[in-house]
Amino acid sequence: MKIVPLGDKLVVRRLSAAEKTAGGIVLPDAARDKPREGRVLSVGDGRLLPDGTRSPHEVHEGDRVVFSNYAGTEVTIDDEKLLILGADDVLAVVR
Repeated sequence: MKIVPLGDKLVVRRLSAAEKTAGGIVLPDAARDKPREGRVLSVGDGRLLPDGTRSPHEVHEGDRVVFSNYAGTEVTIDDEKLLILGADDVLAVVR
């Protein structure tokens, strides 16, 4: 199933969390932080401007992005956890 976001929204799949610390200690699931990076799966049409046109997104499908801690809404589609967030929640694109 494909999920299509509306307006200036993005659908992002979080990257996997680190399983070990830099010192080699294995982290249990409860101690892992949710990653703040993800891969953009789908983008909406863009923000609606007052004159009726839409501004294009700065990010594109396939981009790796960094977003804020509490950004977006987590949804489960086909047993996969995805994040729907606004374009304003994206802090940077990793190239």
